[in-house]
Amino acid sequence: MTIGWLQPAAVRVPCSTSNLGSGYDTIGLALDRYLEARYEPGEGELDVIRLGTLASLDPDGWDFCSAVFRGALEEEGIEAGGHLEIRSEIPIARGLGSSAASRLAGLELARMALGLTEDRALLFARTARAEGHGDNVAPCLYGGLQAVLPGASGPTPLRLELSQRVGFAYAAPATGLDTERARAALPRLVGHDLAARSVARVVALIRGLAEADPELLRLGTEDELHVPHRLPLIPGAYNAMGAAYEAGAWAVTVSGAGSGLVALCEPERAEEVAAAMHAVFAGGSDESDACGFAVRPDLEGLQRL
Repeated sequence: MTIGWLQPAAVRVPCSTSNLGSGYDTIGLALDRYLEARYEPGEGELDVIRLGTLASLDPDGWDFCSAVFRGALEEEGIEAGGHLEIRSEIPIARGLGSSAASRLAGLELARMALGLTEDRALLFARTARAEGHGDNVAPCLYGGLQAVLPGASGPTPLRLELSQRVGFAYAAPATGLDTERARAALPRLVGHDLAARSVARVVALIRGLAEADPELLRLGTEDELHVPHRLPLIPGAYNAMGAAYEAGAWAVTVSGAGSGLVALCEPERAEEVAAAMHAVFAGGSDESDACGFAVRPDLEGLQRL
């Protein structure tokens, strides 16, 4: 039954780019495109309104945010009623952690509605388990540049140093790329020599992000584990990467599982680099659903509003 003592609640969660080349399933960065969810309790069925990038979803269907919100309340024997509005700036299936942001928002919104205090460790553990990996969850939740370390008791997030002198540009084609399809393209086994090269590149990536070193960032994004297998799945990716380098990018790689690309550059060049990649993906059409924009790191992560 619907319970009338649920409280109004609102949260905001940033998007994230993960992997950043050699940091496959390990490193993620929160960026300043957001999902906001607001709940007003009431009687009757839960009315869900989806705005922004979520507006194209089936009105009678489901999304991760509302599904997790309902599920968390049902665990307490509560059927939510009232009004749930979800507004997102995060492109869907474009490699910016939309599912991690949505799951976090739904779970924290439910906890707020129940009057529970913030518990980020619980949020991380539950959402990372649902996602299957935590490299998007950690930055969306904690903000900034995060690594996720495996452990006997579960994954552990670790904040990494990020120089303010590293800028970021993002662009994606009109078509998304399902994470399961992107994962299916990867080889099941890799050689020991490739694994060793990958470890060395992660060292370069972490130091390059901390020091804004273009050469280290180029080395750190020269991945062999996932990028070569995913780029062919992204229409126009190779040409977009070339355009980014011509516009001044230091390094370009797949954002998350794709279909978006993220470029690292001087902050003042980020708009130009994003526009160059977007122009390739859009193919000169003003009607294209391709997107591109400069982004900045979000250092706060999930916020109760």
